[in-house]
Amino acid sequence: MRWEDYRRSDNIEDRRDDGYGGSSGPSFGGGGGGLGIGAIVVLGLIGWALGVDPRLLIGGAELVNGMRHGAQTTQQAPQRQAGSPSDQMGQFVAAVLAENEDIWSEILPAQKGVRYVNPTLVMYKGGTRSGCGGAQAAMGPFYCPNDQKIYLDTSFFQEMKQRLGGGGDFAYAYVISHEIGHHVQNLLGILPKVQAAQARASSKAQANALSVRVELMADCLAGVWAANANRKYQILEPGDVEKAVATAQAIGDDQLQKASRGYVVPDSFTHGSSAQRQQWLNAGLKSGEVDSCNTFAQ
Repeated sequence: MRWEDYRRSDNIEDRRDDGYGGSSGPSFGGGGGGLGIGAIVVLGLIGWALGVDPRLLIGGAELVNGMRHGAQTTQQAPQRQAGSPSDQMGQFVAAVLAENEDIWSEILPAQKGVRYVNPTLVMYKGGTRSGCGGAQAAMGPFYCPNDQKIYLDTSFFQEMKQRLGGGGDFAYAYVISHEIGHHVQNLLGILPKVQAAQARASSKAQANALSVRVELMADCLAGVWAANANRKYQILEPGDVEKAVATAQAIGDDQLQKASRGYVVPDSFTHGSSAQRQQWLNAGLKSGEVDSCNTFAQ
């Protein structure tokens, strides 16, 4: 993936030197109705992912589900001077964020009549606080709709490469863009509607199915970004798409369950199967259109 010559976004809070230990995870429930569905799923799936903490790949779904109870952190998240980090990984993240800003600022108004508002991306190490509660590296990247920020501990990329069979610049960009996809969903008013529907869900399986549709749509929106960025800036190099698709395959719920316990429980899926994740990423890549990502109509 070509990114070195692209501009860097300043919408980054670099908290990697904070040394904040954080809490054991996001804050769900309390007076808002107990643990969110995502938290219950996590507790039921301990031992997933070949020794990787089971929260690694479902942090985003946890936060979406937790928000349906109106969960709020009681601590103020630390504020940092926004700006582009100077190290190699920070520069990469800032470039991917900038490419998303520029593409979504064009296509979201053009395709959906909605103004794109830039989110802030928080880089941290180990743990930090968010508008949705405590954040830890084991949760993986996630988007918090309360503060409209994306939280990323880049050690996740090492996990992708070493344990999950994914890796490469475009695969990492896909992960970041997936979380930005959640921000787009929030701007479109989709996340609040899903949270309301989850609150009315008659079963955990029904609530989980809604989470899957949210996550698959974010996969597709990452593909929409990539398609438009490539048309405008020719960012893709040979093998990039294959690496991203391989990553989508590796992090499907079915693959993780098979690897950890030898069988699959579809009702517990929160992100979708490998085939579904590949299907929706490819749908966005092929069309470049937000309307091609309506996973709720399927």
